[in-house]
Amino acid sequence: MTLGLAVCSLLLGLILSVFFVVLETSKWQCVRKPTSVVVTLLRGLPEILVVFLIYFGLPEVLEMLTGDFLELSPFMCGVLALAIIFASYASQSLRGAIQAIPLGQWESGAALGLSRAHTFIHIVMPQVWRHALPGLSNQWLVLLKDTALVSLIGVHDLMRQAELINTRTHEPFTWYGFAALIYLAITLISQVIIRRLELRFTHFERGVK
Repeated sequence: MTLGLAVCSLLLGLILSVFFVVLETSKWQCVRKPTSVVVTLLRGLPEILVVFLIYFGLPEVLEMLTGDFLELSPFMCGVLALAIIFASYASQSLRGAIQAIPLGQWESGAALGLSRAHTFIHIVMPQVWRHALPGLSNQWLVLLKDTALVSLIGVHDLMRQAELINTRTHEPFTWYGFAALIYLAITLISQVIIRRLELRFTHFERGVK
């Protein structure tokens, strides 16, 4: 459940972060300014508050709009809340990575007769991920730990299960310590995967240059 929360939140968060970047870099100020304000507000709110706002507040907003009460699952609310939190930080890493790509990359693609779409997807974006990967990897590790917050809205994740077992056995050190070891194992495996991705993007970037 914890891995499912983290992975689903990561995928949705990446989509939202790209969406935020597109809006923040828009040529229309009426779009760019409100988006920057929203992202800044999201980054300034405590993560647990965002989780509560989505879980308790979103059904109320939907009821006001539709007139019908819609019960949302804790898992879906948890994924949405964590994805929004992740996107508010990841969008800044992506925006900085895009700005770090030299304009010469675009010009080289045009000189080879490639379309802008082809140049962006096959030449620019792999380099963007290379520059953004350190920031995104840190946000992934933060996201992984933030999944513990959704236990407060009833999702049976790792922390929720540890809490339920502790309630029956009254052995907090044993079970919370066991949960900590599982989080640590996932983190170490994630770091190995991230390192391999960094090497892969580095080799690609050298090949492009």
